[in-house]
Amino acid sequence: MNEKIRRLSDQITALENELRTELHEQESRLLYQIKGKRVEFERSIREAHRQLKQGIFRWFLSVRPQNYLTAPIIYGIAIPLVLFDLCVTIYQFTCFPIYGIPRVRRADHIAIDHQHLAYLNFIEKGHCIYCSYASGMISYVREIVARTEQYFCPIKHAHKLLGTHERYALFLDYGRADDFHARLEEFRKQLAEEEETKAAESSR
Repeated sequence: MNEKIRRLSDQITALENELRTELHEQESRLLYQIKGKRVEFERSIREAHRQLKQGIFRWFLSVRPQNYLTAPIIYGIAIPLVLFDLCVTIYQFTCFPIYGIPRVRRADHIAIDHQHLAYLNFIEKGHCIYCSYASGMISYVREIVARTEQYFCPIKHAHKLLGTHERYALFLDYGRADDFHARLEEFRKQLAEEEETKAAESSR
């Protein structure tokens, strides 16, 4: 990858992060405040939410029959999800320090906060918590795998892929063999620098 493409990719990532931060701050100013692990709404909004909450009996009557039939399958996936989460977490805590790769923070990917929404009944909150965990866990694992791929094999594929991770755009083009091993060390050095930056920020 040439320097111009790398620079443009870095600019896009920086702008996406800035936009995400600004949107989050605007939403929180208008609707809610985060206090520790709690999310608190203004009293008027909280009361309006309570008025919109659907009772359990009414909720059960509104559920589509196919949702009842597939519920055991959906929630049965929780077991392999938790096992996968555990295995990948053990992997990064044991291997990443050896490789010099900064560990991925779970809190950057997994957020459990829908239980603070007063317009959801307790069953809906349970559904939301499960989906939040599953979606966040996949994102968490994806970043662990992305850093592993950057360390061992930062090469793009010949086929076009949808939904690649953020690091993929910086990987080496498919078939570029002339300076592969030298560039591989550069990618590993970048990971090590991320670890040093993280350590410096945490010490402040």
